[in-house]
Amino acid sequence: MSKLTWRNSIIAGVAVTAFTLGSLSANAAGRLKAPIPDWTGGAVTCKVVQMILENELGYKVKAITMPSGAGVYEGVAAGDMNYACESWPSYSSAKDKMITKFGGDGSVAYMGSVGIVGVSSYYVPRYFVDEVAPDLKSYKELNKYKKHFATIETNGKGRLIGCPTPAWECDDQKRLDLLGVDFIASELGTETAAWAEAQAAYDRKEPFLLYAWEPHWIHAKLDLVSIELPAHNADTWPATGWAEDIPFNYGDPVSMAMDGPNADAAHLLSNMKLTNAEQAKMVLAIDVDGREIDDVVGEWLDANESTWRKWMK
Repeated sequence: MSKLTWRNSIIAGVAVTAFTLGSLSANAAGRLKAPIPDWTGGAVTCKVVQMILENELGYKVKAITMPSGAGVYEGVAAGDMNYACESWPSYSSAKDKMITKFGGDGSVAYMGSVGIVGVSSYYVPRYFVDEVAPDLKSYKELNKYKKHFATIETNGKGRLIGCPTPAWECDDQKRLDLLGVDFIASELGTETAAWAEAQAAYDRKEPFLLYAWEPHWIHAKLDLVSIELPAHNADTWPATGWAEDIPFNYGDPVSMAMDGPNADAAHLLSNMKLTNAEQAKMVLAIDVDGREIDDVVGEWLDANESTWRKWMK
């Protein structure tokens, strides 16, 4: 089969007639409902799924705008929605009540990881490692280079561009103190301010230490190197790094059963594997460059057919 031009398919899909739908098989003509995640990364994940379902497998997907969280789980459990994309384990306790994998009652089905891995850490620009500090791999080496990160305000100590606000409960200063890292954590008040300061330093090719997480567009725009922190331990937090998050798709155990009427859709949701870098690049194009999500995801699908075809049944 020749490669689909996804953007043209979207336009053509809007004009599909009832007659055309009637000519499809019962499974291909299936109608599914799914919420749109209320953050760009999740929206990208769900758009990738939706465009394959509609343009390749013949489904019609009704995308529902609603806040992510327990309400989505309840809607899926009630059968009001067929599936949902990219749930982050650490951000919802509903999984513990509803998904068997996490000790729940099975009213919601776990459908497989998305592929991305949620990571929070401290980062430095790669040019600093390459040109100045080739041995800088973990927090243990930071004091050796603290003068490079010092500012007038830190009085000889290094500076961390930390979590933007205390509400995020990162405990950056406590972590630095407990680990013996002679740095001062600066809270700039907003995520936008933190990224702007990092970008300005990057443009001047100056060293900086930055709190960030993945996947995020900042990693598609700047070449950053993660600083190793102690493995996450809830008992000794915050003298550790953050736990990894493995986001997953989930669905109605009846309509999205692997041997049910929408088996090919269930297979796709279970097998998809986006990488952090792939999602970050798309989020950059949408959030920073201001492009439309359909165009960005369509271009990714056009360029990566050999990848997503492996996800299909």
